[in-house]
Amino acid sequence: MNKATLVEKVAQNMDGTKKKAEEAVDAIFDTLEESLSSGNEVRLVGFGSFSVSKRKSRTGRNPQTGELMTIPANYTVKFKPGKELKDKIQK
Repeated sequence: MNKATLVEKVAQNMDGTKKKAEEAVDAIFDTLEESLSSGNEVRLVGFGSFSVSKRKSRTGRNPQTGELMTIPANYTVKFKPGKELKDKIQK
């Protein structure tokens, strides 16, 4: 599912326009980004939790040349699904 499909589904679920649905989806994404960039965890009960974690630098290999290289430390977003989401996926 891409963003356009998500917006369309949200519009159908709320019996509203695509424009209003897109504004709602954008507001949710902006809020998630803002919270995560501040270092806060976002917990959506029943759905899951988003958090930021730091990856250590590590040694990797260039796949084209086979040469060893250092992959720098960076931040990444982790998602841990909630129990209700896990149960729905397990069907």
